Amino acid sequence: MPIPTILVACGAGIATSTIVSQRVEALLKENKIRAQLVQCTISEASTLQYQAVLVISTTILPTRFTTPVVIATPYITGIGMDKIDQQILMYLD
Repeated sequence: MPIPTILVACGAGIATSTIVSQRVEALLKENKIRAQLVQCTISEASTLQYQAVLVISTTILPTRFTTPVVIATPYITGIGMDKIDQQILMYLD
């Protein structure tokens, strides 16, 4: 069975997506879920979404996605992180 891909997108694909990737990586490890995390820009995410089971973004997306999307700004602000954890886990169940 192939390992699912999760996109972690931010404006430049570097700063906030790195913070979110680290948090998601820890969440996956805690819950013994195997997945491949791919950091990318918002514009790359619109093309790459078809290869992913979930898109986690640090900002509002400029277009509609067919792949489920979680807006993960709570990982940056530190407020409401548990709720985002649960959303992500729900999509990976």
